[in-house]
Amino acid sequence: MQLGVSSFAFTWAIGIPGYPPDRPMTALDLLDKAARLGLSLVQICDNLPLDQLSPAELNTFERRASEVDISVEVGTRGIGPDRLRTYLGLARRLKSPILRVVIDTADHHPSPDEVVSTLKPLMSEFERARICLAIENHDRFRAQTLAQIIERVGGDFVGVCLDTANSFGALEGPDVVVKALGPRTVNLHVKDFVVQRAGHKLGFSVEGRPAGQGQLDIPWLLEALRIQGRDPNAILELWTPPEEALVATIAKEEAWAKASVEYLRQFIP
Repeated sequence: MQLGVSSFAFTWAIGIPGYPPDRPMTALDLLDKAARLGLSLVQICDNLPLDQLSPAELNTFERRASEVDISVEVGTRGIGPDRLRTYLGLARRLKSPILRVVIDTADHHPSPDEVVSTLKPLMSEFERARICLAIENHDRFRAQTLAQIIERVGGDFVGVCLDTANSFGALEGPDVVVKALGPRTVNLHVKDFVVQRAGHKLGFSVEGRPAGQGQLDIPWLLEALRIQGRDPNAILELWTPPEEALVATIAKEEAWAKASVEYLRQFIP
């Protein structure tokens, strides 16, 4: 298991629609950020899309990753065959062992049958590339449904990118998700959180926290995966609640990343 950081640990610095930073973080900046955190792995996902880099920018990124000795995992959103082939090529070029994917896009929410019929014909290409398609549990499919999708797609080059918070949107917590998806986990998103009652007592909120400062039992999580025979890379993600000023939010995000890495180093040297 190797500890890394995701582009989704720095969502505010990269830019969220409606909240543009003065100088958005780039893919090159993420490499430098990881190096300063003492990490040698980054996962670059759909909030920092690699396919939008120019050939020159991609060359510079690849060269910089080599210079600072940081490995890259590639991620995207959407399962259109053309998109997956584009990102499979990027994963091959950057020597990423996985291609992490979120199934849904803003305008495409395929049924389980459509997911299977789309992905199954592509598996021979992933097998030839020796790259595993890592499907992330998000907030629409329940864990058991996703497990069935992966089983139906079949083969050794499709698995789960297990996120520890996303499935609250499907009314499932980490215990349910790890039990159902742990055996097929090939990548892990460590995202800590708190579930707390609203101030008016009418309902609850789910909010992010630095790793080790929320309700996610990280020692249990890592041990549960170990018992299931899994040893995936652990990628830090953050749900950082905003401050009034964006600059303060970005500073908070960076402080949370540093605190999270320091905590996780107890378990992932």
